[in-house]
Amino acid sequence: MEHCFPKKKSAITFKSCFNKGWVNCFFIYAGQLLSHPEETNRNMVQICRVQSWFVGVTPLLIFATVLHQGFATVAPPTPAPHKEPGRPERGYYNVTNHNGTICLMAYMGLQLNISYNSTSQKKVVQDVMNLQPNLTKHSGLCDSDIASLNLTVDAVKTNLTFVFTMNSTSNKYHLSEVTVSAAWPEMKEPVSVHNSSLDYLRGTVGYSYFCRDEQTLNVAQNLSINTFQLQVQPFAVKGDQFGAAEECQLDEDDMLIPIVVGAALAGLVVIVLLAYLIGRKRSHAGYQSI
Repeated sequence: MEHCFPKKKSAITFKSCFNKGWVNCFFIYAGQLLSHPEETNRNMVQICRVQSWFVGVTPLLIFATVLHQGFATVAPPTPAPHKEPGRPERGYYNVTNHNGTICLMAYMGLQLNISYNSTSQKKVVQDVMNLQPNLTKHSGLCDSDIASLNLTVDAVKTNLTFVFTMNSTSNKYHLSEVTVSAAWPEMKEPVSVHNSSLDYLRGTVGYSYFCRDEQTLNVAQNLSINTFQLQVQPFAVKGDQFGAAEECQLDEDDMLIPIVVGAALAGLVVIVLLAYLIGRKRSHAGYQSI
């Protein structure tokens, strides 16, 4: 406290007292006001100016701090990481004609790949969805040369229609048309795709088309369908059973690779054996000449 007073008997200075703190400075000035009123009043004016400056600046500092905190903490929501749904479950679907007999059979796992405008991410994203057989309704129609299978999943507002066409001249059938519509919650607008110029799943009438491997059916630029362990027969179904299966090209290629590898290994073994026999014969001839 004594350092707040000057050595001469005059009023204390504002700077020396202010360094002691507001409370100490108040009592010091109160004591000095009686002995040096004029000097003390001038110093009190300095204190009031400083107080006014703090009163004016403090709200601005608080406002700036709150504004900075607001900008620093507000960030766009981070979308959840995309998870692949895995391999879809196989489902059995059939279509009956007007007399109640089955005219189309299908046993397959289906997976949709759709690109759409996302409402949360505000950009085009690609999503994958498996069709769950227990949530999928099936229906369809059969005619002499056209058979259709319609699959509907009400839970996700998704509808698929497969149309098979038969050529009576060649006695062949193929998947000629696919229609897909989807209105998922994340979609900015529903997706609707139709393609009537396809040529997939070719088979012979009376036989079923079977593909064990995963197969991709490209329907449009923003939509494709993956099939898993697909077996389908759209015409000439007898006894509610699939006809003899015709393997798809993918399965035939898978069978061809082991055959080629096995033949190559067998040829290598023959070459090594011949080389061994020739070498042994030459060494035996050398012993006889000696």
